[in-house]
Amino acid sequence: MNYWLILIPLISAFIGWVTNWVAIKMLFHPKEPKKILGVTFHGIFPKRQRQFAEKLGRLVSAEFLSFTDIEQKISNPDNLKKIMPMIETHVDDFLKKRLSDEMPVISMFIGDKTITNLKRIFMQEIELLFPDVMKQYASNLKTELDLEQIVITKVAGFSSDKLEEILYQIMSKEFRFVEIIGAVIGFIIGALQVLITIMTT
Repeated sequence: MNYWLILIPLISAFIGWVTNWVAIKMLFHPKEPKKILGVTFHGIFPKRQRQFAEKLGRLVSAEFLSFTDIEQKISNPDNLKKIMPMIETHVDDFLKKRLSDEMPVISMFIGDKTITNLKRIFMQEIELLFPDVMKQYASNLKTELDLEQIVITKVAGFSSDKLEEILYQIMSKEFRFVEIIGAVIGFIIGALQVLITIMTT
């Protein structure tokens, strides 16, 4: 038996590992287009970063941070009830303290009973008005704030180095697994080549 045949699976495993390692590196490198022997090489993420930003911007504005969802949340009566105690405290403070400071003559003719009635009326009006105010606010915000364009600008201007660092932090185990799989497949192919060679000689 030719003992150099044993090297074939090892060499094939090394080639498989290197091939996958290079493929992973080419996700991010080169960051700028480079021509080698007439062929232009450019990392996939740097090359497609603008397209990625546009798709992510559309996805975020349509699905993750929809202004319709925001409008429903901030105008939801249940959410209003959660902040009503704070509003009531503020109205109470205004009627009992600030009003007397700003308009002392009028406050002289307003007793506790009147203050209680005024507060009740104010709170009823606020409870009726607040959902409409929030809907209008959300509508104005949607007009003035282009969420999709904000995401596109931010992601498109994101540093390629930072993006690579983040993805490696998140997917380092997966990248390592891909490299190992390349080595395993390479080894298997090399072993099959050796087996075929032995059987045919």
